[in-house]
Amino acid sequence: MAAPNLGTSLRELAIKVHPEDNVAVAKAAIEDGRSIHLENGDALSLRGRAPGGHRFALSGIPSGQLVRQYGQPIGTSLGIAAGDVITAENMSNDVPVVRDLPEGLSNPSPEYFSESEIPTFSGFRRLDGRVGTRNLILIVPTSMCASHEAQQISNICEYGGTFDRTKFPNIDGVVAIPHNKGCGCSDGNNIDVTLRTLANYAAHPNVGGVVMIELGCEKTNLSKMEEYLARQGREGFGKPIHWLGVQSEGGTEGAIRRGIEVVTEMLPSVDEARREEISAAEIVLGVECGGSDGFSGLSANPALGAAADRLVRCGGTVILSEVPEFCGAEHLLAHRARDAEVGRAVYAMVDWYKKYSSTVGTILGDNPSPGNVAGGLLNITIKSLGAIAKGGTTRIEGVTEYSEPPSGRGLQLMQGPGYDQESVPGLVAAGANVVVFTTGRGTTIGNAICPVIKLASNTPIFERMANDIDLNAGTIIDGTETIDEVGRRVFDRVVDVAGGGTLARAEVHKHREFQIWAESSVSL
Repeated sequence: MAAPNLGTSLRELAIKVHPEDNVAVAKAAIEDGRSIHLENGDALSLRGRAPGGHRFALSGIPSGQLVRQYGQPIGTSLGIAAGDVITAENMSNDVPVVRDLPEGLSNPSPEYFSESEIPTFSGFRRLDGRVGTRNLILIVPTSMCASHEAQQISNICEYGGTFDRTKFPNIDGVVAIPHNKGCGCSDGNNIDVTLRTLANYAAHPNVGGVVMIELGCEKTNLSKMEEYLARQGREGFGKPIHWLGVQSEGGTEGAIRRGIEVVTEMLPSVDEARREEISAAEIVLGVECGGSDGFSGLSANPALGAAADRLVRCGGTVILSEVPEFCGAEHLLAHRARDAEVGRAVYAMVDWYKKYSSTVGTILGDNPSPGNVAGGLLNITIKSLGAIAKGGTTRIEGVTEYSEPPSGRGLQLMQGPGYDQESVPGLVAAGANVVVFTTGRGTTIGNAICPVIKLASNTPIFERMANDIDLNAGTIIDGTETIDEVGRRVFDRVVDVAGGGTLARAEVHKHREFQIWAESSVSL
């Protein structure tokens, strides 16, 4: 005889995020016909199978009425009955466009911790006053045309015996950032963005020494880099640097040989750097999400947001990007701006991205990937409402361009794509010395010069990919921890990793993905 289909409380089976929501998110797969007891004592029968991370209606939502999650519209009903699983067939993506902004907008500054409450970490204080969490020698190809040689110099130095950590204990590695930019492209801002990103990597406080390598005839050769630095009023990078040319060294073999010699000569001086105890206020945290699912906005992202709030209250800096994943939620960010001017800048960066997308034949509604949709993120509005939670709750101090360091501390927004391979490098070029990357499906990428800490949105993916993912926020879905408790764990891990006490899993596996979003230079 089959076991009876016993009803279970909504709290056990699903999550209702906000009191005004008319949908709930299944914690795990719920089978068709399951009886669910609601908080008011009523019961409903599930109509269809609800996979984990997907929504079902808590009441009937007549056609034309708004479907709500996070207390916000996520779509419009096409005729939804109580218990229906929400799908693209019964909910359109139409939501009201909200663009109000009070002229006198003013949000209070965060409640900062006292100095005695702020933790410290062991970091590298650089000549420009910034603080590194790592001490690396970086091989920077000025273009795709020198990327092979740059990668070979790095590989041979790290794995061929040139760099021995026992002899140079204060150096964390010899790394390269091969990329596909720098020639065969339009002149103007496109070149500037490439040069800016590469220069900011060379100048990054996680880098103790630089080998800058060109082919010799590309648009972004060494002379162009020097011209760019001169226009910026910068002379070099304030650290050991060597300029190297493939053509001037007689080709690939000569350039690689010379590059290895240069690194060998540079190792003793770079090793002179020493970690010292530094306030957590010097941490610049980049926040990113990738391979998101229906739980990301309920667990990992708000937990990261809680950690971000704590860092801001320490006087630190948080950089939030992935602008296409602001869309549908940009009004919430604009209203969190320190003043109306910053609020208008928030809207402007989203409007620029929408216009840019239209010029290349795409729409922002295409953003959720197949994996996102399979995980429950049916449209860009749902994804955005969950994605912006990474930025916490403190006010937004300002906005900046892709790979451009912000002018102040606190929570900052950076123009940038949702594509992780280009977004994370932009955060690091903007000064992030630690990144936390949330994932629900299991993204593994890292960065060449910056530790990338992975935070899982659900326990199954954390257990399945424990060698790639550092921390689990799925305990929030499981009901064993709160958002604040996980946020504190994330913050503590950020401080630990910043001080070199623990390596991020992406560092262990030597994930060093790097690409440049040169499209940020498009003039519209």
